[in-house]
Amino acid sequence: GRLVLQAGANVQDTCVMHGFPGTDTVIEHDGHIGHGAVLHGCRIGRNALVGMNAVIMDNATIGESAIVAASSFVKAGMEVPPRVLVAGVPAKVMRALSAQEIQWKSEGTQTYKDLAVRSLNTMREVPALAEVEPGRKRLEISAEVKPLIERKQAQAKAAGD
Repeated sequence: GRLVLQAGANVQDTCVMHGFPGTDTVIEHDGHIGHGAVLHGCRIGRNALVGMNAVIMDNATIGESAIVAASSFVKAGMEVPPRVLVAGVPAKVMRALSAQEIQWKSEGTQTYKDLAVRSLNTMREVPALAEVEPGRKRLEISAEVKPLIERKQAQAKAAGD
């Protein structure tokens, strides 16, 4: 089948996208697929996130701005509503997502898009390093980009002060 990635789709390393002949596997605009996920003949909605190592089976649909937790298994034909968290084996709807969680997802996807543009604009061939350089400069990105758990911990700490 066809693999369709719409504008802004982000597919991480070691993902597998596949489908039966005559079917489409689709990632809509700003869909984000985590490392090692498997998509088989399914549709990932606009701004949705599929977590690392999750599996989405045939004819499943992940709704707009929904999140599939890491290592979850979405059964064939499941329709995940928009703006919810699903998790488990098999995946079940756990709860609605907060505006903060959806914003975090959108910001994460934008960071990956920005990194891709930056890489394409600055990439150049260099000789291979024989060994790691002491004090080698690291990639600089916004300090605001951090795991959601760290944001929540910082907010809880600030609320307790």
